[in-house]
Amino acid sequence: MWQNISVTEFILLGLAQEPMKKKMVFVIFFIFYVGTMIGNLLIIVTIKFSRTLQSPMYYFLFYLSLADSCFSTTTAPRLIVDSLSAQRTISYNECMTQVFALHLFGCMEIFVLILMAVDRYVAICKPLHYSTIMRRQVCTTLIILAWIGSFIHSIAQIILALRMPFCGPNLIDHYCCDLQPLLELACMDKYMINLLMVSNSGAICSSSFVILMISYIVILHSLRNHSAEGRKKALSTCTSHIIVVILFFGPCIFIYTRPPTTFPMDKMVTVFYTIGTPFLNPIIYTLRNAEVKNAMRKLWYIKITTESKR
Repeated sequence: MWQNISVTEFILLGLAQEPMKKKMVFVIFFIFYVGTMIGNLLIIVTIKFSRTLQSPMYYFLFYLSLADSCFSTTTAPRLIVDSLSAQRTISYNECMTQVFALHLFGCMEIFVLILMAVDRYVAICKPLHYSTIMRRQVCTTLIILAWIGSFIHSIAQIILALRMPFCGPNLIDHYCCDLQPLLELACMDKYMINLLMVSNSGAICSSSFVILMISYIVILHSLRNHSAEGRKKALSTCTSHIIVVILFFGPCIFIYTRPPTTFPMDKMVTVFYTIGTPFLNPIIYTLRNAEVKNAMRKLWYIKITTESKR
């Protein structure tokens, strides 16, 4: 299965070559990464310890924030460190590990977004059966299946990566290891590998996006039968979900559903869904969700009050 016999490390060219631009990359993405971790960890802690956020929607939001934190961590720290480093080398084994982790947590985010859409569909279209259908045992089973599906997808991707022979240059014109930039260096016929990649990652992204958009169209159409207050609350929640879906799936579809060619914008598109989206998700879900904001205020007010009494 392992085809590589000559390349032991790769050199990541990153987002910039000039010293000033590299410093700008460091500052910008350090802020993005810190903001991502703080925002998602706030959501994780708030949902974990808040008694008012125990519904299935927040149960899935907990795992979305967890996936976002891990997804961003697979690429952002190396990008930040490499922006100030003279040597941007990454070993072959580290590169393969990054490919695996990138697809594991990226796929998990896709599956959690689908589960959140299912939750909203049941809540809005079948409200009388909601508590029966979306009970905690069912939600836990769905999350376990999502992890299993993500693991299987990542195994399939890493097998494709391990089968690529590298016998020439080792310069990756990117800031992270993924199948598309690695395919550019492979000394083999790229058609079959690209076809397998599109049929795996591309199919997951495209089909999931179509399923999600259809589900939200059905949900929005069914809101006609609800009260004005119910429509307003459901519309606010669904709008947040739709924004996240478009921001995440747009770049993914662009990267994974095309022939083996590279474009100058590829790196920035990848930045958007690996670093930008995990940064924006906590902002979108907290700014547009009064329950999360109120739970955060209450939880941290209690914590601060308790600490001050000590």
